Amino acid sequence: MPAFTFEKIPPPVRRAPTTATPKKPRGLISQMIDRFAERRARRASRVKRAMRRDKKATE
Repeated sequence: MPAFTFEKIPPPVRRAPTTATPKKPRGLISQMIDRFAERRARRASRVKRAMRRDKKATE
């Protein structure tokens, strides 16, 4: 028989997931960047369409 024993410590109890925290509203800078990116994407798609149209016209 051992001269000493270790106390069994149970693992920490897992908490149930808390209710979903509401997302913070996006910052002003993020909104501005989104607007610029969207406009740039639209402009790029317009340029591609124009290039295709010109290519078809020359052929």
